[in-house]
Amino acid sequence: MTATVGTVLRGRTVVPGVVTGEALVSPETISGWGGIDPASGTIVEARHPLQGVCFTGRILVFPGAKGSSGWSAFFQSTRLLGTAPLGMVFTVTTTKAALGAVVTRVPALADLDEDPVQVLRTGDHIRLDATVGTVELLRRAGDGS
Repeated sequence: MTATVGTVLRGRTVVPGVVTGEALVSPETISGWGGIDPASGTIVEARHPLQGVCFTGRILVFPGAKGSSGWSAFFQSTRLLGTAPLGMVFTVTTTKAALGAVVTRVPALADLDEDPVQVLRTGDHIRLDATVGTVELLRRAGDGS
């Protein structure tokens, strides 16, 4: 799908809430246990396409979680340290991803009607309304309007 401003994706609420901000889109799952640095909110997983990129204050859009059950503990640490993502949108609900969203306490949405990793791009300005279950594309990355 070629998304345009105003495109709305619908999904299932994991954690309710509404945020607006910049999307950080990961084409691959993220390992919480050793894959992120909670102190800086940076992806440190070796060979990950976003290695070295910070998710703090951005809406993290990703396929989901991988690795051990420690995934959620690392994301909970980001909340406690103030380095958490602004919100989360993940393609597939897994217990790791759902628990990570719950303990991070940020709006989170999953199981969308279209794959958000394919529709959205890093830098897009989006509105995540996890209370009603929508993600709206407000502005495309690089579009000054």
